[in-house]
Amino acid sequence: MEKQGNIRISSENMMPIIKKWLYSEKDIFLREIVANASDAITKHQKLTSLGEAEKEDGEYFITVTTDDKQKTLTVEDNGIGMTAEEVEKYITQIAFSGAADFVSKYEKANGDGIIGHFGLGFYSAYMVSDSIEIYTKSYQDGAQAVRWESDGNSTYTISDCDKTTRGTKIVMHLSEGEEEFLRENVVQGLIQKYCSFMPYNIYLNKTEESSPLNTPTPLYTKDPKECTEEEYKSFYRETFSDYNEPLFWVHLNMEYPFRLKGILYFPKVRKQVELERGQVKLYCNQVFIADNIKEVIPEFLMLLNGVIDCPDIPLNVSRSFLQNDKQVQKIAKHITKKVADKLGELYRNDKEKYENCWNDIATFVKFGCIKDDDFYSRVKDIIIYKNISGEYRSVTSYFGEEVTAEEAKEGKQPQAVYYVSDENKQAQYVQMFRDAALDAIVCDTYIDPHFISYLEYKNPTRVRFMRIDSDVDGALKELGGEDAQIEEIFKSVLSEQSLKIKTEKLKNANVPAVVNVSEFMRRMSEMNSFYQMGEGPTDMTLVVNTANSAVQALKDASSEKKEQAVKQIYYLALLAYRPLTPEELTDFVGKNVTLLESFLKI
Repeated sequence: MEKQGNIRISSENMMPIIKKWLYSEKDIFLREIVANASDAITKHQKLTSLGEAEKEDGEYFITVTTDDKQKTLTVEDNGIGMTAEEVEKYITQIAFSGAADFVSKYEKANGDGIIGHFGLGFYSAYMVSDSIEIYTKSYQDGAQAVRWESDGNSTYTISDCDKTTRGTKIVMHLSEGEEEFLRENVVQGLIQKYCSFMPYNIYLNKTEESSPLNTPTPLYTKDPKECTEEEYKSFYRETFSDYNEPLFWVHLNMEYPFRLKGILYFPKVRKQVELERGQVKLYCNQVFIADNIKEVIPEFLMLLNGVIDCPDIPLNVSRSFLQNDKQVQKIAKHITKKVADKLGELYRNDKEKYENCWNDIATFVKFGCIKDDDFYSRVKDIIIYKNISGEYRSVTSYFGEEVTAEEAKEGKQPQAVYYVSDENKQAQYVQMFRDAALDAIVCDTYIDPHFISYLEYKNPTRVRFMRIDSDVDGALKELGGEDAQIEEIFKSVLSEQSLKIKTEKLKNANVPAVVNVSEFMRRMSEMNSFYQMGEGPTDMTLVVNTANSAVQALKDASSEKKEQAVKQIYYLALLAYRPLTPEELTDFVGKNVTLLESFLKI
């Protein structure tokens, strides 16, 4: 037997769900009620444009009023209003959308600017109210004003009332414990949080001197060609309460294949040691949805400050979260593309400004590359590094030709790019590179170790990064510098040290020895340390410079002097690489005292 029927929804069962589970934060009720008021005005505007309603002088506006004595919070608009039949149709049927019905009825008006969708927003007010009254008068000639009241259960009353002006007034009788929503500063904060860009003036406890709390035509809604630099900076200060001027910005403005407007600002970095989370405010038809929604704002873009308004974003019924669909992915990709385009445009058209901003945006760009391959593919050629001569170059300009599989079998390595992680600590190595007219880039931010690994991963046959103290480059040494006698002297004195010793003839004869640590082993040690697994082996090599006169003098020195000199050379090389341990420092100071005594013949 087959039977068909209609699913019935009981309001007694629905209201507890709406009150407790529909909205993530109960203060959202004010956004919903004010948004409904905004929709009512938008509908009237659309009807006047179609000649369906009479256009009147005066501004459209929404008023919010608190009353401590009556314990009421009231929201009133001068929008389209409702007849008794419309009240019963739209208010008493939960989840019947008046906005959707209006758009269907007046197809020529289209749905642009209309916020409502699910027909549930009004009932959010019951999260904080014992009962609600509605006073409304339709725009239609001769319409009778109507009063509706309900305590949120299954019953309501509806009757005529004496309201004389067009529009709707919602009076919320607040529940016990919800008195905070009677405090003017609280209500003002909520209006500025959720309704700061709604398209009609919003007043709180309106008087003749009152100013609206919102900005009905925010800068991002304007054509970028009509916006001045000062307007961009002023909007930034007002929206984010940041009085540090932004470096630059991206104005998003598109209508197809989806509607999207907004401004993303690149803020000045306050601290280089960590990623500072920005604030990207997401709006839908000028109604605030949330901050930093990861589905539409890629994670790395959350380091920026900005406002994005997309009427086509698919929200869930509470208008608090996004439905995860392909449209959202397209929006996210478009935003990423526009940011990358802006960076490329600045690099090409104003390279000096780009270089001046680089210290502030470098972390953002590198983090974005690691997180988003598409972003990397768009910006890889404009990622710049300062070299030890103080000049900026694109990192890809250091890459070599691709090493084929056959060449790799024969032992050919990808192009080595040397880098400095701390110019002060690695000053001796830097000087040796400068003296030999060799280049190295400065990688001194905390994200650089991760980023250079990422570059190697993306370009495995074209580049490998080596810290400046990881090897003695071929250009730093002369051929035939090995000296077995010197090597043996150092090995015998430093036999208890866990290090390798080799001799080379360096071009810089002033340096007696340098410490090298394998790039691979050092990275492994740093990774172990990061994950608190201990530092692990470092594979340290002492490279003794046979071109140095003090080193050569060791051959004819006494055993005692050999030991003292070798230890001093070792400690000097070690100091140029890392701080000495307490034990090493004690030994080093003691030997220096002995040398002084010997020099002064004490």
